Amino acid sequence: MAALEVIRPGMLTLVQDVGRLGVGDQGLSQGGAVDIHAYCWANYLLGNEMGCPQLEITLGQASFKARGDLICAITGADMAATLDGEPVVPWRSFQWRDGQVLKLAYPRAGLRAYLAVKGGLDVPTTLGSSSTVVRNSIGGIESGRALLSGDRLDLRHSVDETVASDFESQFTPIRFIPDYASPVQLRVIESYQSISFSDKVKQNFYQGEYKISQQTDRMGCRLEGPPIAGEAEGIISEGIAYGAIQIPPNGQPIILLNDRQTLGGYPKLGCIARVDMPKLAQAAPGSMVRFSPGDLDTLQQEWQLFSRFFALPF
Repeated sequence: MAALEVIRPGMLTLVQDVGRLGVGDQGLSQGGAVDIHAYCWANYLLGNEMGCPQLEITLGQASFKARGDLICAITGADMAATLDGEPVVPWRSFQWRDGQVLKLAYPRAGLRAYLAVKGGLDVPTTLGSSSTVVRNSIGGIESGRALLSGDRLDLRHSVDETVASDFESQFTPIRFIPDYASPVQLRVIESYQSISFSDKVKQNFYQGEYKISQQTDRMGCRLEGPPIAGEAEGIISEGIAYGAIQIPPNGQPIILLNDRQTLGGYPKLGCIARVDMPKLAQAAPGSMVRFSPGDLDTLQQEWQLFSRFFALPF
C-alpha cells in the first residue's frame, strides 16, 4: 500500500481534518485545521472529500518520502518546498513519485502549510474525526501525538487508483491565494458581554495595534498591546466559542483557537469572524494585528458562501 514516510517532522506536524464537532460536553476540544481556508483548498485541488485527513506543518523544516506514486497538493504558508531538489509550486496539485523526498524549509511568510494526498491519509477516526489534539491525547496516531521521524502514514487508496497517466495539475485561482505578508485586520462580532466594556475601552481596542505573543499555540493566540479593562474581572464559567476574545485580569486579549478549553471564566468582548480566522492562523509570533467592528449579516453571508462552496459540515 502507498504511504508517506516521515524523515523529519519539523517543529510540529499533526494529522488534521475539519475537526471533532459536538464533543464539548465531554470536555474535549474540537481540534481540526487552524487554517480552514488552506486546508479546504488542498483537498479541493485533489478532488478529496472535505473530511479527508492531511498534514498540518507548523514552521516547516520537515521532510517526507513517498512510498508509492502519489498525487498531492501543498497550500498555506510558502515553505519553499522541493521534490528531490526541484521546486514545488504551492497551491496546485503535483505528482510525487515513489522514493522521491519532499522537503519544506522555514516559511517565507505565514506559519502553517497543509500537505494533502489524493484520497486522504488512512488514519483511524475517534468520535468522528482523525484530528490530533495533543492536550486531549486523542486523534491522529498513537493517541494524539505529533509525528516523529520514522512514522509511516498509509493512504486510503492504492497506487492504481491515485496515479493516472493523463495527470493534469489543478491550481487555485490567484485571487484565492492569501498574501500572508499583508497586515492582519480582523473583524469582530461583539457578544452580549460587550456591555461590560465602556465605549472608551472599545474605542481604544479598535484603534490599538496588538502584537502576537511568543506564547501563542493551537489553544489560543495571546496578544500584547493596549490593555482592555472591563467592569468585571471574572464571570461564572461558561462554554467558549471558537474565535472568542477573552480578556483576563491583565487586560491582554486572548483569542481562542481550535484546541481551546471548553469552559472559561474571563469576560469576552466578542468573537473574531469565522471567515477571518485563517488570517490569524497564519500570523506568526511578532506579527501585528488590528481589529474593526464587523457587520453580522455581511459576515454570515461570506461564511455561507465559503462553507457551501467546499460543502463543509458546519
